[in-house]
Amino acid sequence: MDSKQLLNRVTQQLKQASKDSTIQAGDNGAIAHEPTVEQKEAINQIFELFRFNYHNQFLKAFPDLDTMIMAKRLWAKLLADYSGQVIMRAAEKTVKDSTYLPNVHEVLMRCDIADVHGLPSTHAAYMEACRAPSPKREYSWTHPAIYYAGRASDWFFLANEPEAVAFPVFKRNYELLLQRIQQGEEIELELPKALPEHSSVPLPRKEQQQRLHALQDLLKD
Repeated sequence: MDSKQLLNRVTQQLKQASKDSTIQAGDNGAIAHEPTVEQKEAINQIFELFRFNYHNQFLKAFPDLDTMIMAKRLWAKLLADYSGQVIMRAAEKTVKDSTYLPNVHEVLMRCDIADVHGLPSTHAAYMEACRAPSPKREYSWTHPAIYYAGRASDWFFLANEPEAVAFPVFKRNYELLLQRIQQGEEIELELPKALPEHSSVPLPRKEQQQRLHALQDLLKD
């Protein structure tokens, strides 16, 4: 890819970013979908990562500060659904895979929440949920989110419906849990309490009387 093609590639993104950067009408004149501090920091770090790894390409794509600011606005808008951690990890994966300066869409495609948090992919989680033996709660799950997604989908439904029918239901439930994890929620599996070694259930009255009589007879000797 020559410098002209690279510049044209980025220019198309910047034109849209310029439109998106205008303040939208409202009572307080605020910019819609303002990125969080964490997201801003992640995008700044990503641009520094790109500058280091694609030095000449980076300078040709972003020759001045205004161009870079518009590009960052575009990134913030398109990546607004992901946390800073997810965005950063996705950018690092993109750098490993790409010889040329990545665009925001290439990073967006790698914003896989499950992968970032070390969870199985949606389909792998589905297969684990379908194959796990009963009792389900006592199975050694790769992650509790798989158990809860399976339970929400209904174990009988997963076991008896074809994948074409059951997988979309499981996928929705699993991805809802992934979103909660992305937002910082910890999902843990509550294990059933172990039974005490000694039963605390009282003996039947007749057996109590028999034991009492046996003890009295023993004391007489």
